[in-house]
Amino acid sequence: MGLLIFWGIFVGMGGTPIQIGGPAPPFQTERVDGRPISLSDYHGKVIVLTFWATWCEPCKKEMPEIQAAYEQHKRDGLMVLAVNFGGDQDDVKAFMEKMGLTFPALMDRRAHISAQYGVVSLPVTFFIDRAGIIRERVVGGVLTEKGIGEAFLRYSPLSRQKMGLFKAD
Repeated sequence: MGLLIFWGIFVGMGGTPIQIGGPAPPFQTERVDGRPISLSDYHGKVIVLTFWATWCEPCKKEMPEIQAAYEQHKRDGLMVLAVNFGGDQDDVKAFMEKMGLTFPALMDRRAHISAQYGVVSLPVTFFIDRAGIIRERVVGGVLTEKGIGEAFLRYSPLSRQKMGLFKAD
């Protein structure tokens, strides 16, 4: 954890905190498999944007919960983007395979994306609605499958309507 704080100071993380209710900062990076990816690739979906590291114990605890929620809701428009903080590509790939994680792992080797989002500790997760607005920030390894599912329904009127929980005007 101390290394993360030192690294954050070194690269300028922890500047202005991200604004809940404001637009999610755009970014481009690569997946663990080397393919390019950007946040805008998933416009129109509810995005769980989680920042993590292979050495982070609370991150390890959350990942199965995130995977379960992803499996349950991906067909209805949930997308998980797992931004790895400064990790080695081979270690990240091995971690994802060992844990059985099927959502994209994104590489943030120089912590530029983390800095954009004001991340100073791990894990940190942002819920971004279908319009690209940040609706919630969750810190500290407390995510559950149920909690992610509830957030997905809160930020996805289309899913609430499909499930009969919300009537469109």
